[in-house]
Amino acid sequence: MYRPSRVVTNDEICARIDSSDEWIRRRSGIVTRHFAGSDETVVMMGAEAARKALAQAGTDPGDVGLVLLATTSFLEQVPPAAPRVAHLLGTQAAAMDLDAACSGFSYGLALAGSVVRSGEARFVVVIGSERMSDIVDPADRGSAFLFGDGAGAVVVGPSDTPGLGPVVWSSDGVQHRVIAHDRSWLDTRDGSGPWPTLTMAGPEVFRWATRTVPEISRQALDAAGLDVADLAAFIPHQANARIVDSVARSLGLAPHTAVARDVVRAGNTSAASVPLAMDALLAQGGLSRGDPALLVGFGAGLTCAAQVVALP
Repeated sequence: MYRPSRVVTNDEICARIDSSDEWIRRRSGIVTRHFAGSDETVVMMGAEAARKALAQAGTDPGDVGLVLLATTSFLEQVPPAAPRVAHLLGTQAAAMDLDAACSGFSYGLALAGSVVRSGEARFVVVIGSERMSDIVDPADRGSAFLFGDGAGAVVVGPSDTPGLGPVVWSSDGVQHRVIAHDRSWLDTRDGSGPWPTLTMAGPEVFRWATRTVPEISRQALDAAGLDVADLAAFIPHQANARIVDSVARSLGLAPHTAVARDVVRAGNTSAASVPLAMDALLAQGGLSRGDPALLVGFGAGLTCAAQVVALP
């Protein structure tokens, strides 16, 4: 993982919006988030997270066949960020960006598993890296307090026993406007429009997430041949604490199942949130390598993906 050094409190956020620390905590559960500095780019943060993941996995960068970078906040379409990350890692592996918003890491993980199983690559590095502070309006009362920056990464490689269960994923393009930029970049190029920023229809997103995430979670458990009581950990996208808690209740998780709540200190880091939350949960102790965990990504598009994995 990589977390920017600057920690931003709710009080600092409230200096730009008509809100309070108490209101933000009650609505989202968020207490702090990290904002990247000028040198903490999507590329730099992604490379640092990936470098740590490779070191922990004992994998030589030269053995990596593919680098997948999930991001929705990289501000260049050409060239993509992933080849630059690969270069910083010391590999000329195939590399590409993947934009499935907050589901990006989960989509990337599913693709990595397929690539390794097919033999097209022996090792795949999957990264989620975001500078959400670049694409959110700091004066928007509805979203400014939600988002943070950071990066997380994993290494996917061959194993004698399966460590990645079948993925259950889908999209709903009919609702694409409920999480979207407020205008096209063409408005900035061709007119005098302001910088496009991310907007969210909060109540609609909450209703969709609390209905959809339990559904695909149960489907992923069925596909993996597991019962909800078998889970050691539940690690959903860290949209906000209310969604996390609502979904956990809906699933009827067992008392022994650890629930990731990294959103409290990190905010919503989009494609980086699942690996960041997994790292934070493992750091707390109480979980063992190989324990089954349910990972769920969901967000703009609308997109969602659920998959049971063996914890690293």
